Amino acid sequence: MRILVVTQHFWPENFRINDIVEGFVQDGLSVDVLCGLPNYPKGEWFDGYSADGPFEEVYKGARVFRAREIPRKGNTGKTIFLNYVSWPLYAAGALKRLPGGYDAVFCFNTSPVLMCWPAIKYAKKHGVPFTNYVLDLWPENLYSVLPVKNKFMRFVAQAVSDGLYKRCDRLIAMSEPLQERLCARTGKTAAEVAIIPQYCEDFYAVPQPDPTLEERFAGRFNLVFTGTFTPAQSLDMVINAVLNARAAGAEALHLLLVGDGMSREALQKQVADLRAEDAVTFYGSVPATDVPKFTALADALLISLSDSPDLGLTVPGKLASYMAAASTPQGKPGYLFADCTVQGNSPAGSVYLGRPWRQYARVYWLDCDLSDEIIPLGWDNWSDPANEETVHFGEYGSKGPGAPKASPARAGYAALNDEASAQEMRAMLAEFRAGFGAEA
Repeated sequence: MRILVVTQHFWPENFRINDIVEGFVQDGLSVDVLCGLPNYPKGEWFDGYSADGPFEEVYKGARVFRAREIPRKGNTGKTIFLNYVSWPLYAAGALKRLPGGYDAVFCFNTSPVLMCWPAIKYAKKHGVPFTNYVLDLWPENLYSVLPVKNKFMRFVAQAVSDGLYKRCDRLIAMSEPLQERLCARTGKTAAEVAIIPQYCEDFYAVPQPDPTLEERFAGRFNLVFTGTFTPAQSLDMVINAVLNARAAGAEALHLLLVGDGMSREALQKQVADLRAEDAVTFYGSVPATDVPKFTALADALLISLSDSPDLGLTVPGKLASYMAAASTPQGKPGYLFADCTVQGNSPAGSVYLGRPWRQYARVYWLDCDLSDEIIPLGWDNWSDPANEETVHFGEYGSKGPGAPKASPARAGYAALNDEASAQEMRAMLAEFRAGFGAEA
């Protein structure tokens, strides 16, 4: 089977489509990729690339065909807009350079939504099915990056986005709420909009303690954010919250920002203006395979989104990475789920509350409403009874169909409705919330 993958962003840029393409090749597919020239996120050409190419390469068995684009240098509203509209136009012209003969077309549709237009154009002309994986919902995501206020422009953005989504043969959503939104906007059935959550590469689940990092940031409570800096993350608000918490007594709190993006210069200026260099560190971008060094260092991991219910429909990929199977280093905090509602579309009795990738995993569920998807045993030792001696698993006050029953009982190595451990978790949660000025 021959497949054409269309995506503006591709290797050596750091996007999950790189792994998807590699997986397609490993599954025996013949893969061609139509993409742009790498310049994300700074808008500067990567080493070895320029406006003059190279336009044809090979990546792990897949042939790569690149189309020109106007780089987003400076990440101003003007350069971002020109970048958004230029690549689809150049890519449409580049379709004639492709070998052809594809059985299917697949688009990894981050921003802009326009990047799926060349894919639609090829699929319709040649009568092959087209699947669009919606990572950023448009025009909602556009408004988180560019402050479009003009009503006519917003009408055009909505009409163009809906029109493109409708022309896809099949859509993929990351969550059930996003599936419902896409069905409502396109008139497609649920069968035409599949749900495939963001995944976590295996290397994220293996801790990589780094002595150099640990020495550099020792003696602090390290709150770590990894990823792209854009207005959608509201990192300016996070910086203010960290400073407020330090002023209220959480003097050890330290925000470590690992990554880059269009908001970096503005965030650095904010920190400089507030003289907050001791509280906030900009580490810069690192390879994805180095991210576990920072998650191992972290006392807490941060995911933030601007105050928009629409952005919550697209679950950030880092959530899957952060929520990798518990692999807590000895002496570090683990995962605490408090006042949560667990629901989904998995079969009844098929989901564990936790399982240890390594020894010393720590997971606690406090006052949560659990669906019947939770397996009655609750916990898994990952086929190694020795883990039962070192893990710290616990549960208190669960309710709902997935709550513990008298028979069969929960796994005996996990604390169940232990008042002392529950009070310890509540005290820790109250302290954390107070540090950020939130009510306990």
